[in-house]
Amino acid sequence: MYLLQVFVLQALWVSWCHATQHYPASWGHYDVCKSQVYAEDRLAWHYMACQPEATDMTKYLTVSLDPPNITCGDPPEMYCALENPYMCNNECDADTEELAHPPELMFDSEGRNPTTFWQSTSWKKYPRPLQVNITLSWNKTIELTDDIVLTFESGRPEQLVLEKSLDYGRTWQPYQFYASDCLDAFTMEPKAVHQLTPNTMLEIICTEAYSTGYVWKYDKTVRFEIKDRFALLAGPRLHNMASLYGQLDTTKNLRDFFTLTDLRIRLLRPATGATMVDENNLSRYFYAISDIKVQGRCKCNLHANSCVFDKGKLGCECEHNTTGPDCARCKRHYQGRAWSMGSYLPIPKGTANICECKCNLHANSCVFDKGKLGCECEHNTTGPDCARCKRHYQGRAWSMGSYLPIPKGTANICEYILPSPSRHDSWEMFPGRGRKAMRVHLSFSLLPTARVCDNVLLRCQNGGVCHHHQHCQCLAGFGGVLCETAQCQGDSCEDLQSSQLSLRPLPTAQTLPLTLLSLIPSLLATRGLTSL
Repeated sequence: MYLLQVFVLQALWVSWCHATQHYPASWGHYDVCKSQVYAEDRLAWHYMACQPEATDMTKYLTVSLDPPNITCGDPPEMYCALENPYMCNNECDADTEELAHPPELMFDSEGRNPTTFWQSTSWKKYPRPLQVNITLSWNKTIELTDDIVLTFESGRPEQLVLEKSLDYGRTWQPYQFYASDCLDAFTMEPKAVHQLTPNTMLEIICTEAYSTGYVWKYDKTVRFEIKDRFALLAGPRLHNMASLYGQLDTTKNLRDFFTLTDLRIRLLRPATGATMVDENNLSRYFYAISDIKVQGRCKCNLHANSCVFDKGKLGCECEHNTTGPDCARCKRHYQGRAWSMGSYLPIPKGTANICECKCNLHANSCVFDKGKLGCECEHNTTGPDCARCKRHYQGRAWSMGSYLPIPKGTANICEYILPSPSRHDSWEMFPGRGRKAMRVHLSFSLLPTARVCDNVLLRCQNGGVCHHHQHCQCLAGFGGVLCETAQCQGDSCEDLQSSQLSLRPLPTAQTLPLTLLSLIPSLLATRGLTSL
């Protein structure tokens, strides 16, 4: 008995998993934008593609009707049933709450009794067409994730067009045509979505499947089949989402097909239930819609996992250093690389394609300091954008880093250059040599930040000891920055130098570099001196 229970629970679990993992609203691979990971013994951010959860988008729209006075009830009017022209017991009165049918009733919660619905005026001006445009606007780009479903309380229209806009209602393009006779209404051959192929999945079709006139219990809805079009790439049960994501990633037309800012329902001809219109009972002909469902999500270009409705407007809560209603541009100071949308690939976490600090590829992070954003510069560069070499690192001209070769690029670091010697000429009087003789003493000064006597640059001479990398502590009888000057005269200097060298021989690497020594003759020449 226990084994049977386990088997049943396992079967239920598998069934539930299959049911949820193939339903578009529950695609959960992209709900987290970043996570913390350890890198080089410290916490760092790892960024991923992300998008808001799918939801009922009718909670955030505004609706408008054209013509604006097309809603019934002003003046009050009686309506008859389409099936029975003599059953006329439905009254519409805009001044009575129980009898009013304003447009917001297309989006209220269903399940109440009696059913709430919007209703148009009747076709009392026949033979002039009874046409209505219902426009749903989000003032935000959204992406559809499930079928659009219109539920009619009246008979379903004999002619209807569903249209979309990508530019906030400035231009429109058809999504799908609906008619009881497609050839007669739109000069189009009737077609169903299941007749499309992956190569024709964006084709605009006319369908006759949703235009039966009479109101039956299960014949009230008109659909725009989003999931059936997804299935053309992802399989009948949407089991191959990687294929769909791959196509969405690389095909802009495919992404745009499921993207809109506004939706327009054009009601062109009401249900008549016959080939001829009964002109004696025009109160039978009208439109009534009890519910509209639009399932989707805010379009955030895979740079946000939440979308907020604030002050009547939808907006993405952008991540990845992006900004704007759709996270469609980089923040200020984060234009180090051109903006691009995130990527669904590789499955399952995608690629964030974050906006980087504008640091010319010489930093991997930006910091706020004293209210200003700046780069944490590397590669011996400095400045707000790492756009110049540090002092003493002008050994090569500054240039920005390079993305090539892939994948690591080239740093183009600023290289160290030995600071030019600063000459201090001091003149000394030597008595007993006839005319006043002058002798020049040369000394070399480096900036305080330079390491005068470390293991890479210069070392102290004549037995001197390097102190804190900044100056040499010289032995008796020697002076100068590098203990290069003998403070003695005649043979005693040679004896002193010989004795010191024998006590502490210096390796070649510790001697004054040839490049520095080569400067001495030129300095002497400028004074007209050839020797000390």
